[in-house]
Amino acid sequence: MKQITDKIYYVGVNDRNKTLFEGLWPLPNGVSYNAYLVVDEKVALVDTVEMDFFMPFLENIREVLGDRPIDYVVVNHMEPDHSGSLALIRKYYPEVQIIGNKKTFDMMRGFYQLEEGLVEVKNADSITLGSKTLNFVLTPMVHWPETMVTLCVESAAVPQQQTVLFSGDAFGCFGALNGAIIDEKMNCDEFWAEMERYYSNIVGKYGTPVQMALKKLAGVKIDYICSTHGPVWHQYIDKVIAMYDRLSKYEAEPGLVICYGTMYGNTERAAEVIARAASEAGVKNIVMHNVSKTHHSYIIRDVFRYKGLIVGAPTYNTGLYHEMDVLLSELSQKDIKGRLFGWFGSYGWASKAVAEIARWNEEKLKYVPVGEPVEIKQSLTPETFAQCEALGRAMAEQLMAEG
Repeated sequence: MKQITDKIYYVGVNDRNKTLFEGLWPLPNGVSYNAYLVVDEKVALVDTVEMDFFMPFLENIREVLGDRPIDYVVVNHMEPDHSGSLALIRKYYPEVQIIGNKKTFDMMRGFYQLEEGLVEVKNADSITLGSKTLNFVLTPMVHWPETMVTLCVESAAVPQQQTVLFSGDAFGCFGALNGAIIDEKMNCDEFWAEMERYYSNIVGKYGTPVQMALKKLAGVKIDYICSTHGPVWHQYIDKVIAMYDRLSKYEAEPGLVICYGTMYGNTERAAEVIARAASEAGVKNIVMHNVSKTHHSYIIRDVFRYKGLIVGAPTYNTGLYHEMDVLLSELSQKDIKGRLFGWFGSYGWASKAVAEIARWNEEKLKYVPVGEPVEIKQSLTPETFAQCEALGRAMAEQLMAEG
């Protein structure tokens, strides 16, 4: 039995076998599907878990409740890794009422054909369980249209009142939970970079809705954040909220991401020259990624983190090297703002890469161009070597000027 605080329990599960989250994002350390029970005069289950894990999930519920029924199940988010067990919960607890908003139920009918026992809530509505009250805050597009969060508050008669935020996917991260549930009882070092990667790739496009959600919660003193993935936040609440605030504003640290595609090593050698020049000009934070070797989710995370981006790739089949084309497409979907951008390319017999990268920036990315693009025919010459150095220095000077 994993109690978080008075009358609130963790009943989630770990998935240590899935290799790709949503079929896209690597899970080197697995992932957790978190769900919670509020056990008062009435019982509320907040979110469920992926259907494949229903039986251990049910065992966790029964460890807390025994034979006691569940009165409500709150659906903060309809993605199947959180709503997938709804139909089975209804089979085991046929009297349970499902709480959600109008958009929740529109989706629920399509996913699970559930039509009865639904309690629709609007923004700022509440339901009392006894000494605890659930307040519902709609947070559309963080990161689906129906998303909402639930605040669990205690009556004024309760000494040392605490507020618990059931936040759905917000403030979540990749990584299974290794015994402990609450941040203060574990080493959280492995979760910070995975939280940034989770946000950047899954929530990152929706910076404006995230800012709107943060404003709705700005006046609330929160004691626990119970997300649907990763640790329960208590000790580090200020840090995780500050991280979401920074990322959703697209604020970046001074630093440079250099990512490149290469077939025979010539473009990679150019990337090394650019990195060395930028370092010698004063840039300390430089990360380099081979787009064919590093999963793009890690590159996207670093583009969220750092202000400068330089990309380079060869021409391939009279177009842009495939993996770079895919990366630029992925970046264009994230709406990342305010990045400094440089580029270079190479070709053996048909010049195209440099022009294609320029087109991506002009039409989609719309980052701030820095320095002169470098085009390399076949291999580096003294002239193109010097141009690569100039590109690295130009980026460094701009990064240093902007602080």
